Amino acid sequence: MTLKLKTLSGATAAALLCGLHFGDIAQAADTPVKAAIGEQAKAEESGRSSQKRIDEMDDAVVGIVASYRQALTETSSLKDYNDQLAVQTASQDQEIAALNQQLSEIDKTAREVTPLMSNMLATLDSFVKLDTPFLPDERSKRIKGLKEMMARADISVSEKYRRIVEGYQIEMEYGRTLEAYQGKVGDKTVDFVRAGRVALLYQTLDGKETGYWDADAKSWVVDNRYELDAKTGLKIAKKQSAPDFLVVPVHAPVEAK
Repeated sequence: MTLKLKTLSGATAAALLCGLHFGDIAQAADTPVKAAIGEQAKAEESGRSSQKRIDEMDDAVVGIVASYRQALTETSSLKDYNDQLAVQTASQDQEIAALNQQLSEIDKTAREVTPLMSNMLATLDSFVKLDTPFLPDERSKRIKGLKEMMARADISVSEKYRRIVEGYQIEMEYGRTLEAYQGKVGDKTVDFVRAGRVALLYQTLDGKETGYWDADAKSWVVDNRYELDAKTGLKIAKKQSAPDFLVVPVHAPVEAK
């Protein structure tokens, strides 16, 4: 068998050679380009990652700065509060010292006031016993209650003093009031009319007997001359009649010695 080779023209052969050459060149050139593109993509991705980290760090810094400023504000506020507390504490220390001083003085005052109150109560008791004998049960009961109070430890000194002074005030009020009440003269139930401490008259319930307390004789005296005045005084004291002048027996003054 005989092989026949077809001879290619020069142009055709050159074209074939060029096609092969350019393909190799294009293929060879495509590798660096892809590599460059990949590097660029990596660089861009790295840049995005870096920017993200920068943004995150910036946010963290902003948060830290805000926390720092808040801490400064709170520190300043706490300092002002502590300064105020220091002033209040100093004031309270002064008050405590003053109270302690007062407490020590109270103990001393209590020791001094207790004998004084005992003397006041004894004087009041003697006064009531020597006074005109009006409301004897009520006044005696008051004095007895004050004496019992003085022996009680559960009542403060100030309260004891207040009650004794109150007893004096009640006795003082008797001296400027008009009063009517029922009581006993001997075995007889009578109506009494007290005109301050000036006079104490009585009248039996049937109105047949009228009398008064004789301060000199320290006894009751029957004297019906005061019948009308006793009746008028009783009406005035009971607010059954308008105030009016009364004629009453008065103890004669004596020269003081």
